[in-house]
Order: sequence, then C-alpha cells, then structure tokens
Amino acid sequence: MAGTCFASGPLPLRHAPPPMTLLAHLHHLTRYQYDRAVNLGPHIVRLHPAPHCRTPIGAYSLTVRPSSHFIHWQQDPLANRLARLVFTQPCTEFEVEVDLSVTLTELNPFDFFLDPSANAYPFSYSDSDQRTLAPYLSVESACGAWPRFLDLARELDRPASDTVQFLIAANQRIARAITYGVRHEAGVQTPEQSLELGSGSCRDSSWLLVQLFRRLGLAARFVSGYLIDVLVSAQGDVPGSPDLPSRSELHAWCEVYLPGAGWIGMDPTSGLLTGAGHIALACALDPAAAAPVEGRADIAEVRFSHRIDIQVSKAEVPK
Repeated sequence: MAGTCFASGPLPLRHAPPPMTLLAHLHHLTRYQYDRAVNLGPHIVRLHPAPHCRTPIGAYSLTVRPSSHFIHWQQDPLANRLARLVFTQPCTEFEVEVDLSVTLTELNPFDFFLDPSANAYPFSYSDSDQRTLAPYLSVESACGAWPRFLDLARELDRPASDTVQFLIAANQRIARAITYGVRHEAGVQTPEQSLELGSGSCRDSSWLLVQLFRRLGLAARFVSGYLIDVLVSAQGDVPGSPDLPSRSELHAWCEVYLPGAGWIGMDPTSGLLTGAGHIALACALDPAAAAPVEGRADIAEVRFSHRIDIQVSKAEVPK
C-alpha cells in the first residue's frame, strides 16, 4: 500500500492571525522509494485546497513522478478536489510535489451569525438539515463501551445560553485533556484510547472532538489540511526582515455545522477556532477518507519521506 499517508501535525505553536497581509509560498514533497520496480494501482491525491477554504489562493501546481501516468481531476461527494492517478509503467520511485501560494490576511473566526434557533445549546436542526446531516451525526457503534468518552460527554452535556461559548469550552476541554505528540503510526486512535493515554496527534484529538460533538447531537466532520504558522512574539510583533520565521505541516481539525453559520472550524490541538493559516484540503466523515495520498502498490520494501518548506514575507503595499 503506497499510502494512506497522513502526517502527525505540527508542533503546538501560537498561531495567532498575523497583524498584516502576508504572502506564503509552500513547497510540499512526498516521496515513496521502493526496493524494486513495482506496479502502482490507481492513487487518489487530496492535496488541493478545498472549495470552502477561506484563505485566498494565489497559485497552485501539482507535479507527479514518474511521468508515465494519467491524471484526472474530479470532485468527491463532499466537493473535495481529488487528483486520480493511473500509472502505465512499473517504477522504483513515486513522488507527489505541491507548490502553493496563499495570501494570509487577518480573518475574524467569529464573522458569522447564528440562526436564532441555534443561539442556545441544545438546539434542533431543521428537518431538511437533519436529513442532509445524518451521516455527520452518527457516532461510532463502539462508543457505548467507552467509559471515559461517555463521562466526558456527560460532563459537557449541559444546557448553555450561548452555543458558540459552549463549543469553545468543549474545544478547549479537549486541548487540555490531550497532550499533543508526534505519532508516526498509521491510522487514528479511538476517542477512548486518546482519553486513556492523555496524548495523541492532531488527527487523534480532532477525531475525538468530531465524535464528541456527534454524541452531543451536533453535526461534525473531520478536516485535513496545511497549517501555516508565522512565529510571533507575545506582543504579536513580526521581525522587519523580508522573510518571516514560520513553519508549516500537514494538520487536522474538526468542523461543526451551525444553522445560519455553516461549517465552523475548531482546532483541538490549540483550543482555538481555525484562522487564515488553516488551509483546508479535504473534509470527510472520518479520517481515512481525508488521507492526503491513498493507493496500492505491489508488495515491496518502501522508504517513505515527506517535507514541507515554507517562505513567508510581508505583502508589498502599493504606493
């Protein structure tokens, strides 16, 4: 299997929105090296910014090696943009290279209005929304046997006069409960495992929050994407040099559906709502359906590597 490759996410930095317009150029290289020539089956690449990404995209390119392939761009049922690759010859190396330019402008994560019916928690979705959102309200069948998960759900399941503040509290509760850690193993921990260990990767804490929201009657989905962090001081100052200290990594977070507001991003790694640096690539019912690279190959020894380079600079102001 050449991938359900999913990075563990970035170090938990303070990703406050930059106080000015910034230009970010991201280069992401994923490489699979095989110990012999292998036949690659069809692959799905989910590394294109999603239609609902709020950050302006200046330029995007996807390069795939070997060159002996066909590429077909398509949308999945959730409107994610996918590249489907079909290879015509055996190869010893498979590379996926993304170049992406974005404009980081300050985004207000609270720039939305709730429908009055959803101002307080709990609330009910309309019949139409209930039918559409049914898959996003379904919890794992095993959750009934997870004592820590059920205890947490009972702890949070209290009427609240302000739905947004309720969601913020739940997000921050997960951020406190789960210590971020790099985890290279494939797949995702169950919510119960994450609570028992008290640690996990970004995808683990995000899947926990998705399942928790669903348990509380809120439609939620899993999101994978890039996180661009511009390193700022406690006062929010940025250096005067042309290139600003920054880092980027594949990341994961949760989105919850609120009537009147739509899908709202919650990042349980930081306990914050998502901002300009969250570049959504794929939203899905579960983490497996949001894997950046997915496909099969002949059985062989494989060496996997991936690297993201980021360059951030201040945007020039017209005179």
